[in-house]
Amino acid sequence: MKKKSKIPNMISRGSAFMRLALIRTKAFIAYCTTGVWSDTRRSWRINTIKTINLTVRSFLNTDLQNRASALTYNTLLAIVPALALLFAIGRGFGFENLLQTQLFQALPSQKHALEAGIEFVSGYMQQASQGLFVGVGIVVLLWTMISLMSNIEDTFNTVWGVTHARSFGRKVIDYTAIMFLLPILMICSSGISVMASYALVDNPRLHFITPALKVALDVAPFVLTWMSFTGMYLAFPNTKVRFKNAFLSGIFAGTAFQILQYLFLSGQIYVSKYNAIYGSFAFLPLLLIWLQLVWTITLAGAVLCYSSQNIFQFNFSNDISTISLDYKRQIAVVIMAITVKRFDDGRPPLTVTDFAANYHMPSRLITQLIDEMVMARLLSPVAVGEDIYAYQPATDPGKVTLGYVLGKLNSQGANGFIPGFQKEFADIIKVITDNTLRTIDMCDKILLRDLPLDNV
Repeated sequence: MKKKSKIPNMISRGSAFMRLALIRTKAFIAYCTTGVWSDTRRSWRINTIKTINLTVRSFLNTDLQNRASALTYNTLLAIVPALALLFAIGRGFGFENLLQTQLFQALPSQKHALEAGIEFVSGYMQQASQGLFVGVGIVVLLWTMISLMSNIEDTFNTVWGVTHARSFGRKVIDYTAIMFLLPILMICSSGISVMASYALVDNPRLHFITPALKVALDVAPFVLTWMSFTGMYLAFPNTKVRFKNAFLSGIFAGTAFQILQYLFLSGQIYVSKYNAIYGSFAFLPLLLIWLQLVWTITLAGAVLCYSSQNIFQFNFSNDISTISLDYKRQIAVVIMAITVKRFDDGRPPLTVTDFAANYHMPSRLITQLIDEMVMARLLSPVAVGEDIYAYQPATDPGKVTLGYVLGKLNSQGANGFIPGFQKEFADIIKVITDNTLRTIDMCDKILLRDLPLDNV
């Protein structure tokens, strides 16, 4: 009897354990998906969860997919001009065949697309030899490449929240330098690989380092891909990007890119149906899919780079989207009061990053509120570095009252654009306006500098 009585107890304990484990698992998933953004602690564990969260969300982000599609279209238009420029420079140095070999090695999954592109380029180069390449042809070619790079920069700036793009002159100089340096770097990397392969690996006197060099040569494609993505994340956004964040994102994007290459190579034997449908153009739909995925990976890496450098930008992201008007007004008044108090005390103005770090405020909300307050002429930006701005009062702090701030915030933005609204609801609007103005007048005697503020 005693043995039989233990079985229900064991089952009961096991069931209780499973329920507890399920509850904890659900709580952990809820924390990782939404709750982590309300956690202002900055330990490496929490930052890692936030980074993984953002990485997954970036792949599922509809806007990211749309931007990747736009860049896919721009890249498709620029493929032939890009190859023409690449081979024109390579021909000038006598390394045209070497560049072609490098391209096939770098993009093995797009062999058919490259062959078709090179065939177009051959005709393009023949026209060049007849003198048709000069003049308008060169301008169109360079403009196509600069336009593609400009679109890439605009997309990266959007990810980083940068509103000021490079000047046109700087774009031309920077992008032209990239276009002429890229083939040279490809030639140098190929030369290093050849030298390491023939001069070192096959040298009997250096047999003791051969295994290490073979491993290094096998890893080299990954390293070159990592550095390529890292350079892109450093160069294209018109803001200061830390190398550590760009490199970590480059490793992520570069590894994902190499995995994509492998999947396309191994999967091409299963797409023979495309050959029957599209014939000689079978490579085109596969190229479009590949480009879309490559740009999705690239932009996901850009989001990862931005978020890892500014992880606190996404704090309280779910709450910001549903913030109440009253709470938003309170935060704006506090920001203005802190700014006035620091100005009175002769202390340096704060940047958005400073507000976020010192007061645990979400940067996205602060950026939004400060932009509105600058437009309302409550705050004035002050340059404290390259593309870095702090904010100070836009008017005499002795005249900045609570009523003044509320009045400016209340009138900021578009209004009166609904046809017939003012006339149809005139009585209600009058009651609202009169009571709002009465409240603002009551607050017009309270100077912000007199508000109790200790933590400034």
